[in-house]
Amino acid sequence: MTLQGTVVTDQVHQGAKDLLKNLSEKQGRRMNTADSVKDIPQFIKFFQDQLKMDDVKYPLEHFKTFNEFFIRELKPDARPVAFPERDDVAVCAADCRLMAFESVEDSTRFWIKGRKFSIEGLLGTEATTSFINGSLVIFRLAPQDYHRFHFPVTGRVESSVHIPGCLYTVNPIAVNSNYCNVFTENKRVVSIISTEEFGKVAFVAIGATMVGSITLSKEEGDFVKKGDEFGYFSFGGSTVICVFEKDAIKIDDDLIKNSARSLETLVTVGMTLGVARNKMESAC
Repeated sequence: MTLQGTVVTDQVHQGAKDLLKNLSEKQGRRMNTADSVKDIPQFIKFFQDQLKMDDVKYPLEHFKTFNEFFIRELKPDARPVAFPERDDVAVCAADCRLMAFESVEDSTRFWIKGRKFSIEGLLGTEATTSFINGSLVIFRLAPQDYHRFHFPVTGRVESSVHIPGCLYTVNPIAVNSNYCNVFTENKRVVSIISTEEFGKVAFVAIGATMVGSITLSKEEGDFVKKGDEFGYFSFGGSTVICVFEKDAIKIDDDLIKNSARSLETLVTVGMTLGVARNKMESAC
């Protein structure tokens, strides 16, 4: 391809990205209008086998827009946290389809097949050498899921950095596409959580198709317990990625085995994710 051809192709790709972003944000804004409330019954009917309305904190008449329903809270006992007294046990951060890898190298071998993926690209200025080949957990949320995300570990929010970007879909086809690198090009918020048991944990909230915003309910400096709410995604699909420092966590075997077979595991907030390796070693 000539240099001129490459420039034209890049311009077309950028034009497609801009169009998708504008359409996504426009649809996201519409879901905040009073008129959008009429979409709620149809949405519930479409996903009736996957939505547990008994878990929802408020009755349907409480919601005045579709987005209010989409970011619905659950009843306090709807998502019990595994081993709440043990800070060395990490838990799942979202209701989602989960992929977990002991190293970034494993993630690119089994799952992320598109353009070259890197921790530096994902975390931006928050990337440090200890994260480079750390353990990677991908929590992929579908539209029908509960769209609030929670802390997987106990610690302190050290920093949160907003990174602008595209709004590509986060489905597996897009993740494996050569057209884009979903996780490093999409709009996202990168937070670093400092913990006693796991060292530092990078928590990345990634926007996707139709996501108008990523809202955090905790700020820099806040001390948090695992299972506490961290924030929510407005209307659309979205993803959370957690990166643990190298050799910091022993992820549950079933999650690793499924992921090695390119199988996503359905999980809910508060289920066990893994155990701190330093606690395992001290117990030996």
